[in-house]
Amino acid sequence: MEVILRDDLPKLGRRGEVVTVKDGYARNFLFPRKLALPATPGNRQQIEQEKAAHARREAKEVSDADALAGMLADVTLTISAKAGESDQLFGSVTAMDIAEALAVKGYNIDKRKVELEEPIKTIGEYQVPLRLHRDVTATVKVNVTRES
Repeated sequence: MEVILRDDLPKLGRRGEVVTVKDGYARNFLFPRKLALPATPGNRQQIEQEKAAHARREAKEVSDADALAGMLADVTLTISAKAGESDQLFGSVTAMDIAEALAVKGYNIDKRKVELEEPIKTIGEYQVPLRLHRDVTATVKVNVTRES
């Protein structure tokens, strides 16, 4: 069955694409969750109009994310935490801690956009990537220091 995707779906396709899927997958998963529409001529026209509106919205989001990435390029965060003698932290610095430190500086970044592979567990200086948009990634310098 041919369907038109209404959202980006990993391993299936991007928004607005016409893809072929099994009938049961379309009926039982995609249609009830409003992730796809049947590929009829009327739905194709509707999707084309939505695509144009989405492209305009997407362009604005990318430009906003680029501007924010430019501002974040020279931001350095200092996070102090309790640490032992061998510079091991008693606990760790997580994405939530980084998002809160950014909020203190005036940048409201969701913790899910902070791309830490694993929590920071030692004192030091780290480059932490922030995924501001699908196509825009910024890097923030994080200094983890010993709490006095």
